[in-house]
Amino acid sequence: MTRRNPRRAPGRRPQRAKDVLHGPTGVRGDAFRCVGCRLDVPLTAPGTAHRNHCPSCLDSLHVDGRVPGDRAAGCRGRMVALSLSVRQDGEWMLIHHCLACGRLSANRIAGDDNALALVRLALRPLADAGMPARAMLAL
Repeated sequence: MTRRNPRRAPGRRPQRAKDVLHGPTGVRGDAFRCVGCRLDVPLTAPGTAHRNHCPSCLDSLHVDGRVPGDRAAGCRGRMVALSLSVRQDGEWMLIHHCLACGRLSANRIAGDDNALALVRLALRPLADAGMPARAMLAL
């Protein structure tokens, strides 16, 4: 029988504590520099235990493997925010696309992410004039 956290909503999976070291010397850092806009981004973020994208431009580095926070990917390519997805519990997820290896990954949004950038990303399909025609042809 599994133990349940009474403060956690049902159906949500727990996040692992961040137990990895950052930086070239193995020292735990307190920030990273964004590959897109060059902003210094703190590692702590409201709503997520594994900060992996810039709250300003939503870009990321391909550092995680299968498990969020494992930092097991060897690619280290630039990942751009491609679109948004919404989980069944209503949580928004960023879909990132790696420009180096082409892999897609889903990442939780953080509480301090730029709301305008998120809305622009959500409305991007509606801005494309050819999207409705292509969607109808796909049916």
